[in-house]
Amino acid sequence: PWYYPKQGEDMDAAVGRECLAVRNGVGVLDASTLGKIDIVGPDAAEFLNRIYTNSWLKLGTGRVRYALMCGEDGMVFDDGTTTRLGDNHFFMTTTTGGAGHVLDWLEEWLQTEWPYLKVYCTSVTEQWAVASLAGPRAGELLSKLATDLNFAPDAFPHMSMVEAPVARLPARVFRISFTGELSFEINVPWSHGKVLWEAIMTAGEEFGITPYGTETMHVLRAEKGFIIVGQDTDGTQTPEDLGMQWIVSKKKDFIGRRSFARADTARADRKQLVGLLTEDPEDVLPEGAQLVAPKHAGKEPPVPMIGHVTSSYMSAALGHSIALAMVERRQSRMGESILVPLENKTIRARIADPVFYDKEGSRRDG
Repeated sequence: PWYYPKQGEDMDAAVGRECLAVRNGVGVLDASTLGKIDIVGPDAAEFLNRIYTNSWLKLGTGRVRYALMCGEDGMVFDDGTTTRLGDNHFFMTTTTGGAGHVLDWLEEWLQTEWPYLKVYCTSVTEQWAVASLAGPRAGELLSKLATDLNFAPDAFPHMSMVEAPVARLPARVFRISFTGELSFEINVPWSHGKVLWEAIMTAGEEFGITPYGTETMHVLRAEKGFIIVGQDTDGTQTPEDLGMQWIVSKKKDFIGRRSFARADTARADRKQLVGLLTEDPEDVLPEGAQLVAPKHAGKEPPVPMIGHVTSSYMSAALGHSIALAMVERRQSRMGESILVPLENKTIRARIADPVFYDKEGSRRDG
């Protein structure tokens, strides 16, 4: 669902209410549409090590790692989390819209470039229903449904997975957060999805459980500066452009690494990810709007465009509109004003850090 309106609510009101429910209590999202690929074989870890930009050989069983994969041109192709279920068994998630494309990509490399690797990939997107609990009270709610689960920080840390019954259903519970809040992604066989959802809603009544849709998910992740591949990227961004050089290994080879040495990918004037805060907190920028340097204010078009808005929302938690954008020469422009010329007016905004909410990450553990 896009959002869950109550009687008389429009989308803006419903999304604002859902966002605050997650930030202050607990919400539940149907995340079943995430792409899911089962990867098995004695060379599975080596295969992932070549596909992803970060290292995979030493990931422990039951641990989860966020990752980017690039095309041969060095541009971000997809992202997601992958979990090690056993020595030779991994569970990969992909963007919803990229699931089929990623599976084709994996098979192309296995079949045409590395046929000697013993790895087998199977799409399991439809085999698992997923309910994501998020919010400071998510742990309290889950403890009612999963009495066998040990919630001690050392037993169930962030970015780990535990198999345990939830509402008496066999489940894989992942501690992964796309909201910045304490979050648990509960995976059950597809046929148990409705039963799981109903159990969560019943047990969550005392906590004020609020179902939230994909629009609210977009707002929450944007508040934390988390990208969505295909929205904040368009196939022309490197990890460096997204401020994600921390996820690129300098000790191994991977698909796309050689392209980072190209003159074009090293240009100082590349468009890079920033946050935008409008001068008027009520102004919500249109996604796709072009950005202009203040020195061109009042000039007749055409004028040089130095960037564009990729994501834009009203943040109920901050009481201010927020946006993510790609802007030329990010480092030299931080804190500067920028103009957003629209059909009937021009909006002034300030270039800011793309992490708008809880920069320290203190809310992730509840």
